[in-house]
Formats: sequence, C-alpha cells, structure tokens
Amino acid sequence: MKKHWIVILILFSSITGFSCSKETGENKNNSDDGTETEQLNNTDENKAPDFSLENTEGKEIKLSDYKGKIVILDFWATWCPPCRVGIPDLVALQKEYKKDLIVIGISLDIDTKDDVVPFIKAFRINYPILYGNEKIVNDYGGIGAIPTTFVIDRKGNVVNMHVGLVDKSVYVNQIKKILKKT
Repeated sequence: MKKHWIVILILFSSITGFSCSKETGENKNNSDDGTETEQLNNTDENKAPDFSLENTEGKEIKLSDYKGKIVILDFWATWCPPCRVGIPDLVALQKEYKKDLIVIGISLDIDTKDDVVPFIKAFRINYPILYGNEKIVNDYGGIGAIPTTFVIDRKGNVVNMHVGLVDKSVYVNQIKKILKKT
C-alpha cells in the first residue's frame, strides 16, 4: 500500500512541479531538464539530521559515522526509472572521490525490499545502501519525489538538495566547490 502512495505522490509531483522547500532563504533553480535544485545557505539551520539505519547486512549505520567527509545522500527505490539511470553516476563518483566522499543510498523500497540486494549486485553499487523509514523521510523534509539527493559538506551542513535525476557534472562541481573551501 505504501508503494502505491509513493507512486501516486511521484506522479502528482511530476505533473504539478510540487517540491519540498524550507523557508530558510535558499535559492531554488529549475534546470533545463526539469530537475529542481536548492542551494542552501550555510547555517546551523541546515545541519543534516543524523540517523541510525540498518544496511543490507543488518548493521546499524549513522550519518555521523562519516563526519569529515562530503556525503551524497540519495533517496531512491529499485522500481524508480530515474533512480536506475542515476545510480551508475553515483557509483563512478564514489570510485573517483573515495578519499573525500561517501555516497549513501537510502532505499525507500517497502513492498520490494527483497529486490534491494540483487539490485545492488546487478548495478555493482560500491557504497552503503540503508533501508529508509518514515522517520528519516520526515527528518529530511518529507521526500516528495525520488530520486531526491542531498549534498552534505564536511561540517555536516546540507548545501544542496536535488529532486529528480541530476547530471554527474552537477555533483562534480559541487564536490569541487566543497573541497576548495576546506
């Protein structure tokens, strides 16, 4: 049932352009490909909420385990076509920036949870995949569409949010910008 709710929400999102937005002074841009990007001001209001979620091997993983690294936090599902298209770019980013970056996938597969591990193997995902829940979805503003991705700097601040498929070059530019600041 929850899967159906998410599908309806995603369809509604694509038709209406609906997106989650904090009223904190962010700059919101719609790119030519229809994705939405928010550049957030670097303030304590934008601290990424810490979480403790189970990975596919049953181990608890926390965001705070990766303190000092740039984090790309990607909310996705195995049944989501744009998510499937974007995952190879995230795999490549993890490989290219492994010293400075950690990609964390938050699977929102509810009814299709059994598909996650085979999907990881098929797509050769080289970063942790965690099983999402209602709490993390709410903590990150209520994920209205997937993929939704947050870029978190080394200090734990959310500096960008993307709704929809994002070109790899966008992430590369954001990673380089964060690396220049530190």
